[in-house]
Amino acid sequence: MKRLILSTLTAAILGASAAASADNLSIGFADPLSSLDPQLNNHAGDRSVALHFWDLLIENKWNKLQPGLAVSWKALDPTTWEFKLREGVKWQDGTPFTADDLIYSYTRARAVPGSVATYAGYLRTIDTMTAKDPLTLIVKTKAPNPDLPLNLASVHVVSKHVGEKSTTEDYNSGKAMVGTGPYKFVSYTPGDRVIMERNDGYWGEKATWDKVNYRYINNAASRTAALLAGDVDVIDKVSVSDLAKLQKAPNVSVYPYDGLRVMILQPSFNPAPNQYITDNNGKPLDKNPLLDLRVRQALNLAINRKAISDRILQGAATEANQWMPKDTFGYNPDVKNIPNDVEQAKKLLAEAGFPDGFKLTMHVPNDRYPQGPETAQAVAQFWTRIGVKTQVEVVPWAVYSGRANKNEFAVSMLAWGNGTGEASYALVNILATVDAKKGLGASNWGHYSNPKVDAALEQSTSEFDVPKREAILRDSVKLVSDDVAIFPLFHYKNIWATKKGLKVTPMTSDRTAAMMVTKEPAGK
Repeated sequence: MKRLILSTLTAAILGASAAASADNLSIGFADPLSSLDPQLNNHAGDRSVALHFWDLLIENKWNKLQPGLAVSWKALDPTTWEFKLREGVKWQDGTPFTADDLIYSYTRARAVPGSVATYAGYLRTIDTMTAKDPLTLIVKTKAPNPDLPLNLASVHVVSKHVGEKSTTEDYNSGKAMVGTGPYKFVSYTPGDRVIMERNDGYWGEKATWDKVNYRYINNAASRTAALLAGDVDVIDKVSVSDLAKLQKAPNVSVYPYDGLRVMILQPSFNPAPNQYITDNNGKPLDKNPLLDLRVRQALNLAINRKAISDRILQGAATEANQWMPKDTFGYNPDVKNIPNDVEQAKKLLAEAGFPDGFKLTMHVPNDRYPQGPETAQAVAQFWTRIGVKTQVEVVPWAVYSGRANKNEFAVSMLAWGNGTGEASYALVNILATVDAKKGLGASNWGHYSNPKVDAALEQSTSEFDVPKREAILRDSVKLVSDDVAIFPLFHYKNIWATKKGLKVTPMTSDRTAAMMVTKEPAGK
């Protein structure tokens, strides 16, 4: 990536050590950023940054769809959708936004070179797209898909006239950063920060902040220190170990919210021998033991989830028995909390032919998930107690994501955001049989495959009756649970902290964006 040097003026205004002035904002964020290309990777950091520059056809606010670049939409028949577009929207270079931009965007997002977490799954049912006129988009799907508007609420819209002659590198250099969003690009220093300024020509509500310094600070303690020192105004993913200190600080406000993000472990379903699974003498096993349901059940039962939530997350998470939290669309209340039963776990291992267990290495990123490495170490201890002698290897995200995507690991860690607020999002991305052409299983790192789960996804995708659709999704949760396709551990609470006088109002997921931060009325 080309590294940009900040101008003297920009550095003076928004430098690393400078606190924000009245109309400038400095954010310390935790999630790594792989690119400014908003269609390259479906990663939390990338999506948070993209919200500033790029719009969505439809906005998803806590699973309620609202107008974005489209002012209205309707199904003309089970496989035909009409989207009426907002008048007067212009790209930041003054070019009018039209339906052709959408056709280009959704075509491009299906196959961006170099993607390791593609957006193609959201677009998998689209057959054809046509511009009825500059402000009307007609989309035909291969099969009935009531979720098409929700799917499109996850794919950022880029310009055709700039995008068709641009590469990912052009987005990173700023050359292609011509959006319709509330902020305009100023500079990007990979691994450090993105600097932006208000787009005064924005079609929507005027942005609160003149300038935003969006700083990557992956270490939680460093984020806290930066906030307390006044170097930044807002931090996300507050460390549980710093929570009490920040709550007591007189110049700080803390904003905790129940979140959608679930921490899961993905076992590998690759039948071939794996270098990270061996017998007790370190020799590779002829067959992957994780393919045996009894082994997966044993590992699942060995985990003390309450201990992890209480001791490691210190109450900043809730115990998970499935990928969606309670009171969300598709959550199955009949799936109960997973008991911690060491004796039953040992019994199941013996029945599977491993009375003395085996050795396993679990991989986890060191710069991605709050308390991720600590959680992995706890799970390793739980598994070791039943005879599966587990060690943890910590890997930088930049390396980890590519290797996990290739199913190289025995057990991978993934904190899945459930960004659409409903259960099918995970089915498409982490549980469907991997099929790059269809955009399925983009984050199914263990390459789990179950025809019944695939069928449930297919049925839920084409079902327009809402109660019937929810019933299908609930059934899929039980299928996945019974098959122990994943090991759900906990749901994060989303915690931000700000300097006094600022307020954070979250979006559907745990994105962090300048638009979430407002000034408290004077006197509060």
